[in-house]
Amino acid sequence: MKTLLLIISVLFSVNSFAGFDEGVAAYEKGDYKKSINLFKKAAEQGVSSAQNNLGSMYDNGKGTVQDYKKAFHWYKKAAEQNDAGAQFDLAFMYNNGIGTVQDNKKAIYWYKKAAEQNDAGAQFSLGIMYDNGEDTVQDNKKAIHWYKKAAEQNYADAQFNLGIMYINGEGTVKNYVRAHMWWNIAAANGDTKAQKNRGIIEKEMTSADISKAQNMASKCVARNYKDC
Repeated sequence: MKTLLLIISVLFSVNSFAGFDEGVAAYEKGDYKKSINLFKKAAEQGVSSAQNNLGSMYDNGKGTVQDYKKAFHWYKKAAEQNDAGAQFDLAFMYNNGIGTVQDNKKAIYWYKKAAEQNDAGAQFSLGIMYDNGEDTVQDNKKAIHWYKKAAEQNYADAQFNLGIMYINGEGTVKNYVRAHMWWNIAAANGDTKAQKNRGIIEKEMTSADISKAQNMASKCVARNYKDC
């Protein structure tokens, strides 16, 4: 699922522009019309975070009529300035044909740009595209690589999919213990599918392997997902 981000906490530290901070303040107060006007002034001056925020406001219909074409326009402006959030949103719009013609090759291009900047949502989405072979050669090794990157950022959907890859031996050796480990972590993050699947595979695991998977999950989280 797409998450439309307006990350107020980081806006004050990047691309400062006269009136930009006022736009943030207006948004926080719920004065979306004032906010969008201020963001537009900054966006027209080339401020990438303002362009991204403006895209988000058109995307959500905040302070204006919802307009996906304008959202796409401003996301693209920000994405071309290497704004990871905008790159993800632009890729999503290409992927789903929102505000533009559907183009999975361009979606992959922009997801990869954002993924390389450690955007977990983009990493997960890129994993999906390699997993399904959407306008690219199906590549389970690349899929598992990007799922793992997102999983290590505590992205529950990626943790769930990583468990699927291990249980089926897709892009890696089949490993029930590692599947159980990732489903343990995803379940702790509220993923009910992981909780259900974990219960199913436990019927085919020894109590020693279940205990091992649980310990691995605990250590993985404790190490902040390093060397899981």
